[in-house]
Amino acid sequence: MTKGALSVIAAGVLVCAGGAYWARGRFTGLRHDRASASTVAGPGSSVSTPSSAGNPVKAAVTPGSSEAAGPLRAGEVLEFAADVAKLSNVANLRLQIRERRTFFGKTAWHLQAFARTENPLRMVFELDDQFDSYSDTGNFSSLQYEMRLNERGQKMESIQRMTTTGAEPASESVTQTRVVPGTRDPLGLMQYLRTVDWSKTREVRSPVYDGRKLYDVRAALTGASQDVTVPAGTFAASTIDIAVFDEGVELKDAHFTLHLANNAFRTPVLLEATTPFAVARVQLVTAK
Repeated sequence: MTKGALSVIAAGVLVCAGGAYWARGRFTGLRHDRASASTVAGPGSSVSTPSSAGNPVKAAVTPGSSEAAGPLRAGEVLEFAADVAKLSNVANLRLQIRERRTFFGKTAWHLQAFARTENPLRMVFELDDQFDSYSDTGNFSSLQYEMRLNERGQKMESIQRMTTTGAEPASESVTQTRVVPGTRDPLGLMQYLRTVDWSKTREVRSPVYDGRKLYDVRAALTGASQDVTVPAGTFAASTIDIAVFDEGVELKDAHFTLHLANNAFRTPVLLEATTPFAVARVQLVTAK
């Protein structure tokens, strides 16, 4: 199995949590280590200039408001295992909804994901990554996206504060990133897809910033009810086809199918990632 194949597999695992790289190079262009900057996020290269400092205001939000209604719930923890080609459980993933909080004056979900490779893959591609997202509870637009990566001995931390105006404050340890209105990060996108009423909507489109570039993601319903069997059980699920576009061109090496359970929580139960190297299945093991 080649180094390139390993990178694609790792990216496929992370996508189930809204992972950051969409089957692209992992560390390319990610050099924001605790730097304060303003970045224009769009197709092509980013441009950085100094930014002003500031600190977020975070306070607990009382449960039970109208924004708390829907399939998402604070404290949810989903555990996944990834199979690639004929290899089983090459990596595991934990996707959780930490809480709803006030973040820079807006009500936000704190979303979190952890990814770890397992043996035998871990012997050649050690990966222990953490992702945090603060996403607006209204439309899941990204307010802040954090990556703490530890891959094959290389460590990198990136904390990016999203802004559509350049006026939002960012502390010295945070990169201020200029994005188009409605931009979601990968974690926010995953949770947003759970809130879509797929009985009334056949396709949604979203700009998604992965920590390095802005992509156009299109998700379309291709099946309303299909039995899907994973370690957590058998679920009647909706099938969502996910395509990723870069400057209007679909990425042929980053195509995904997401299966959402037709239950009250619209639980993601299976992600299938098709790459030039292999087909990966990221399956739900437990849900709490």
